[in-house]
Amino acid sequence: MGLKKLFDKLEPAFLPGGKHEKWYALFEAVYTIFYTPKSVTQGRIHVRDVIDLKRIMTTVWLALFPAAFFGSWNVGDLTINALVNAGVTTEHLPEVIASNWHYQLAHFFGASFAADASWLSKMIIGFAFWAPIYMTVFVVGGFWEVLFASVRGHEVNEGFFVTSILFSLILPPTIPLWQAALGITFGVVIAKEIFGGTGKNLVNPALAGRAFLFFAYPSSLTGDSIWYTASTQQVVDTLKTVAPNVDAFSGATPLGQLAVNHAQEVLGHQLTWFDAFIGFMPGTIGEVGKLALIFGGAVLLFTRIASWRIVWGVVVGTVLMSLFFNWLATTSIVSESSKALFALPFWWHMVLGGWMIGTLFMATDPVSASFTEKGKWWYGFLIGASVVLIRVVNPAFPEGMMLAILFANLFAPIIDYIVVQRNIKRRRAR
Repeated sequence: MGLKKLFDKLEPAFLPGGKHEKWYALFEAVYTIFYTPKSVTQGRIHVRDVIDLKRIMTTVWLALFPAAFFGSWNVGDLTINALVNAGVTTEHLPEVIASNWHYQLAHFFGASFAADASWLSKMIIGFAFWAPIYMTVFVVGGFWEVLFASVRGHEVNEGFFVTSILFSLILPPTIPLWQAALGITFGVVIAKEIFGGTGKNLVNPALAGRAFLFFAYPSSLTGDSIWYTASTQQVVDTLKTVAPNVDAFSGATPLGQLAVNHAQEVLGHQLTWFDAFIGFMPGTIGEVGKLALIFGGAVLLFTRIASWRIVWGVVVGTVLMSLFFNWLATTSIVSESSKALFALPFWWHMVLGGWMIGTLFMATDPVSASFTEKGKWWYGFLIGASVVLIRVVNPAFPEGMMLAILFANLFAPIIDYIVVQRNIKRRRAR
């Protein structure tokens, strides 16, 4: 109650006419974190519910944390394995830690880089990579949200809570922080605010920001070296001075290996399907833990925040397009060098890259997706078919899910328009 009284005492200074009225958007954002908004419906014609936009976005935000925690542990595990496989001994660790500020941060919080490091040490190492990215994205993106809300004179939209964590989770752990700041700026300002803010954006802001970085700074988003966090050039150079037998660390994502090497042996031998499903593989922090993503996605489906029609539409589109390409792989139409990608089964597509996080958390974005019930099926189907098409036919973009969702975002209004017009024609005919 003391906090409530404090808010009530401070509020008049932030209302129109108060000395801090230009900061009302920031005050309201902090206030509604702890308490429900004061503006509620009063008339009898309204359906009253305890769920508001902030509660919906908070649920999505919390549903992403299992994947964030597992992904952080995975980063730490990959880092330690890379150091061990490179032959880094205890006597070399001080030089290695001193060569990278992420390692120094993890070491400061008590992380061990030994081969027998505990799960907590691996988690701390992972957080040393992810937490600075998330903090940078949250602060920079939050600045733009508050700025636009203050200029327009309305409350801060809660959708940014989801955009910020999603964006941080679909970036490589080695992304430079200034690039993360630039990407979230593009996503918030260009992809959302210039269209009017939350609820009016045509495409998913987090994916738009990542697409901008993908095309503007491809070396930071693709390639072997970014996925194993110990493989930054600075660390490699340091290791060469203390451990001459070390050349570099390898470890592209499985989709990247398939696109470059066209080798089906990558799957099932170097990486099992179960390991890919659990998340023991290279990738962005948020995309690797498929089981954790399913747990969070189930919460969204149970609470009806996410549409099950879109999810199943993506699944159907992925399965049918995969089966079509599997059939083509058995014919003479496809060259031998491309058969590995064409023959990739649908169950592998679902556990590789960003398919799972895209299906459960991005394709189901209620703003940029289709609104009509039938349109959601076609919207999801378009994403599922497109991601397989991009991965197989254009291996220059081995991930595929990002472009597939952005492509479907642009077609969502057209899909809804067609569905509505067909319904009107049927009613007229009746």
